[in-house]
Amino acid sequence: MKHVLSRPRASVLLACLLVTTAVAALAQAERIATGGAAGAYQAFPDATRLRNGDIVAVFYAGDAHVTRPSAAYPNAGRICLTRSRDEGRTWSEAVVVYDDPDDNRDPHVSQLADGTLIVSFFNLRLEPKRGEVRIVRSRDGGNTWDKTSQVVAKDWFCSAPVRQLADGALLLPVYTVHEVTSYRAGFIRSTDGGRTWLPIVRVGQESDFMVNETDVVALRDGSLLAALRGYAKENIPMQTTRSRDGGRTWSAFASGGFLADAPSFTRLGSGEILLSYRGYAPDRAWTSAYTAFRVSRDEGRTWEGPYRVARKHGAYPATVELRDGTILMVYYEEGSASTIRAARFRKPAPATVPFAEPVDVELLTLR
Repeated sequence: MKHVLSRPRASVLLACLLVTTAVAALAQAERIATGGAAGAYQAFPDATRLRNGDIVAVFYAGDAHVTRPSAAYPNAGRICLTRSRDEGRTWSEAVVVYDDPDDNRDPHVSQLADGTLIVSFFNLRLEPKRGEVRIVRSRDGGNTWDKTSQVVAKDWFCSAPVRQLADGALLLPVYTVHEVTSYRAGFIRSTDGGRTWLPIVRVGQESDFMVNETDVVALRDGSLLAALRGYAKENIPMQTTRSRDGGRTWSAFASGGFLADAPSFTRLGSGEILLSYRGYAPDRAWTSAYTAFRVSRDEGRTWEGPYRVARKHGAYPATVELRDGTILMVYYEEGSASTIRAARFRKPAPATVPFAEPVDVELLTLR
């Protein structure tokens, strides 16, 4: 027997289908950096929650992966900021944080215990290739910024936020060119709020492979765990190192067990550590890289995942935990007209089996 829906019931089901389809269409990563200052090419984002509840994201704005001075960009690439006051649902037009005659790159943002915002970045000079680690500060929640930047380390680079430790000291991971074609990493500390910086502590001197972009997270036992980008082209996985004296000395490198570019840590309110990064398929090809994260429930000893947020190989992701317990991730796309995107998802339940392939997370609507 054929069952024929009454017209009212059919209308209700059609309406439900349309609503479901519309919600599914909205549940995707959205562009968050707009306005004239945002640039034609956006990359290398970072984000943090401020004490007043706002979420701010900083990023590189230019016309290409490396921006040279031009009529449109007389000072080459610049650092911009966008802000959300509603848990990532909407974002302000981008504003310029800092722009000088060099290419200002890889910005990261953090807020100190006294309320000061610090953006760490490096200036790139191309001929000859040189870098300088620098910082700029805001003392009013990111509304205004220092007109001049402070040089932290010459001939070094950085791709990490300034982390404030339990004793108040500041720690910034850095890296430098080694023998022209490779990189070596280190850490630099300040005990006076960043006014002065102690000599750089080099790490991994016993290793003969390239490492660079680094982040660090405080563990419950008072030690520090750092993750460093390996070298996917040569199948060198992410490396880890630990410090038990506040970053003054570090252990020998240990393999993290997987390829990861630009690692970034977030400690969740429920205790887990989330590690976001750019992941790679088995072929290690640049074009098959993706935006990823893993979760540790045992203080960095093991990592569940990988979870895939986007099939975008730009990545450089950073995460912020939202008030409802979901996770907001910002990342960039790469390619011409690259943009900064934000995605929202739930913290995964504990995994019961190893992952043979990346697991795609279900994205939630930002709005």
